[in-house]
Amino acid sequence: MKQQQKILIALLCGKRDHNISFAALVQMLENLAFSCRIKGSHHIFYKSDVDEILNLQPIGHLG
Repeated sequence: MKQQQKILIALLCGKRDHNISFAALVQMLENLAFSCRIKGSHHIFYKSDVDEILNLQPIGHLG
């Protein structure tokens, strides 16, 4: 099984998602054709056929 598939399964099951690195998550979203804009440490992912946006921050950037 490819690494991207393993990451997607881990996210969807919700039990192993704390083991996913921020960089791997960003790469997976980019491979799924999400666009990204960055404002400070916030990475905002969006896609035209998805109603919600994803606003992600790497660990350690809480402010």
